[in-house]
Amino acid sequence: MYTVWGSMAIRASNLIVVVLGLAGAGTAAWWLQRPAPAASVSAPQGPNKPKGKDAAPQPVSVEVAQVRSMALSDEAQAVGSLRSRRSVVLRPEVSGRVTQLHFSDGARVRKGQVLVQLDDQLPRAQVQQAQAELSIARANHQRNRELVAQGFVSQRSLDESAAGLQVAQARLSLAEATAARLRLVAPFDGIAGIRTVHVGDYLKDGADIVNLEDIDSVFVDFRLPERYQGRLRVGQVAKVELDALPDEAYQAQVRAIDPQIDANGRSVLVRASIDNQRLQLRPGMFTRVTLQFDGRADALVVPEEAIVPQAGSPYVLTVQPGATQGSLVARRVPVRLGLRTQGLVEVQDGLARNDTVVTAGQQRVQRDGAPVRVVELPRPEADAAPAAPKAAD
Repeated sequence: MYTVWGSMAIRASNLIVVVLGLAGAGTAAWWLQRPAPAASVSAPQGPNKPKGKDAAPQPVSVEVAQVRSMALSDEAQAVGSLRSRRSVVLRPEVSGRVTQLHFSDGARVRKGQVLVQLDDQLPRAQVQQAQAELSIARANHQRNRELVAQGFVSQRSLDESAAGLQVAQARLSLAEATAARLRLVAPFDGIAGIRTVHVGDYLKDGADIVNLEDIDSVFVDFRLPERYQGRLRVGQVAKVELDALPDEAYQAQVRAIDPQIDANGRSVLVRASIDNQRLQLRPGMFTRVTLQFDGRADALVVPEEAIVPQAGSPYVLTVQPGATQGSLVARRVPVRLGLRTQGLVEVQDGLARNDTVVTAGQQRVQRDGAPVRVVELPRPEADAAPAAPKAAD
């Protein structure tokens, strides 16, 4: 009996020990995981630690550039081709055999110079026959005129001789015109091309013989979008550059503007002329044309990266002195933009010369008037960033 009660007492003691152990472990776990007590408002703070909601925001690092002025010109660019001032391909009007060539390939020729002579033996014989008939008709008419004056012949005979004289003159003109069509002359001063025929060749009417080019001045034809048609004027100056002559730039003057807009490309055809006394320019060359409109000598410009587009109302962030000495803040300024050139944008309204604008870090500026800190990046001396404005005293 004593043994049974002793065993039961030992088991009860062990159970109590286990329960007490579990309770202690739970208490320890709660103590370790409890939330930290809130810091007292009156707790001592270090000199650089923020004090709750009254702490000042940290400055945002930004890169800046200064507004500067430069000369800008409103211009349009296009590609075009060079054309001769006058150009023609010599072709015979009648068939015939080539008997003479009076020019050399690439030689300069003068207006009225005979270039090609076709076989004209038969036409020349017809001219001689017509001349003889004209001489006889003229003599007969003169004789009848004298006889009518003396009353030996009637007026009808005089009229018939006058008509015969006119017919003879017409036959001579026809024979001379036929002979002239076998002689090809230069219609203007120019340079002959490379001939494709030789003496003895038989040519049909309309066959190509040689091209003749007047290139003392050349035309450049180019197209511009239709939005420029109201700003184009005869006499405007354009700069022409050629890939074939990369070290040369030429001045062209607008000579004509096509009154019709191309319905396919919605563009207007413009023709300008270039002086070519040195004969460096050749018809068919590819050109790059820059047509200048109005310009401004003191346009205000900023880097393109300074512009923040927003629903059609672009703006920039300017860096200005803050309320406290040595501080800088960013201010949002709406701007009106103008021309663009080589990474720069013209600002027509909103900024003044030497204003400082943010070029990098705008996305980190959360509100207008936020404090900023200018970051000076190492750059070559020629491209050094402009200095940030000094804080107000």
